[in-house]
Amino acid sequence: MWNFQTDPEFQSQLDWMMDFVKTKVEPLDIRFPGHGAPYDVSNAESRAAIKPFQDEVRARGLWACHLGPHLGGPGYGQIKLALMNEILGRSYWAPTVFGTAAPDTGNAEILAMFGTDEQKETYLQPLMNGDIVSCFSMTEPQAGADAKEFTCRAWQEGDEWVIEGEKWFSSNARYAAFLIVMAVTNPDNPPHGRMSMLIVPTDTPGVQIIRNVKVIGDSHDSDDGIHAYIRYNQVRVPLDAMLGAPGEGFKVAQARLGGGRVHHAMRTVGKCQRALDMMVERANSRRTQGKQLAEHQFVQGMIADSWIELEQFRMLVMKTAWTIDEVEAGRSPPVSPRTLIAMCKVQMAKVYHDIIQRAIHLHGSLGVTQELPLADWWGGVASLALADGPTEVHKAQVAKALLKRAPVAAGLFPSEHIPTRMEMMR
Repeated sequence: MWNFQTDPEFQSQLDWMMDFVKTKVEPLDIRFPGHGAPYDVSNAESRAAIKPFQDEVRARGLWACHLGPHLGGPGYGQIKLALMNEILGRSYWAPTVFGTAAPDTGNAEILAMFGTDEQKETYLQPLMNGDIVSCFSMTEPQAGADAKEFTCRAWQEGDEWVIEGEKWFSSNARYAAFLIVMAVTNPDNPPHGRMSMLIVPTDTPGVQIIRNVKVIGDSHDSDDGIHAYIRYNQVRVPLDAMLGAPGEGFKVAQARLGGGRVHHAMRTVGKCQRALDMMVERANSRRTQGKQLAEHQFVQGMIADSWIELEQFRMLVMKTAWTIDEVEAGRSPPVSPRTLIAMCKVQMAKVYHDIIQRAIHLHGSLGVTQELPLADWWGGVASLALADGPTEVHKAQVAKALLKRAPVAAGLFPSEHIPTRMEMMR
């Protein structure tokens, strides 16, 4: 249980992590820039640079902590993982150095839950070791993340599955050893029972990367796009390549999303905290109009708003993590934390947008240059509101959950109608 204090033994680990990430890992963002750099296992220079850091993490017992004990991991629980991910969010390279980079964490979870012993040996163990990376190939060009509109299909021919169709924004496919593909296998089932998950080695004949799509912040000149537009052209895999049973793709996908969204939210907290640290340093270091920036009330307001919003968001995420732990430990009724997770997803994009924008503004023209990390972080604002489903979808989910448990007024007037209540008291 977490009561705003962390046990001293684990706090010492967190203190070590903070110092380690600040002094050794954050410089990697400058030395090996680019969002795809941490996933490029073929880059001998970067791999040689991070190996001693990874060895230090392993020696501390902090490597790949995302799996529970029933899946072969240390079983830290979501509270401890949230506190760790708050620190890892400070650097693009930190998740790779600690063996917790997405989408590999989620893919490792479903391999551990649904994979055969052979699949675990072939894919899960190298993934956990950090020797390979993977790709989650789900969204489609005509459907986005709406699985009800997917057309990429797979059918059985003899002892093989044949996959045909296109996938969009399959992140890190260019570096991945294998892809986990969601395809329609049972088209006549209800919407959430139509899809299945299939493991596809990237070098399988018929896997065609049409192009690696660039996003905000990527260079127009270099080939640094990491989000693949893929054509699966009669791709054949064995029958045992399926994770779970036919039609269980949605169930498998949901199994990997909940914890990952909490971790992503806490990494956002970490990045926002770093931006806030930059804001207050700037305010104390810069003079304008005859006094320090920190003495201007507008600046004080920006700093106060940022700190308050960040603390509120952090508490929401920690409550969500605590709820997941309590349910899994059997200490709370088995209620789904989906609504809390959706609330985190909604607020994450807003808090990130507001704090990064203020940090850039306080740094003036320097804030929009590539001489600070702020401009690069700003490039992630739009995508954060779309990743794992657009903000509007999660808002609707939150509202429906509250409306579902809300009563209907018994009479003509609302239950708080004063004349009606006075009449009832007579």
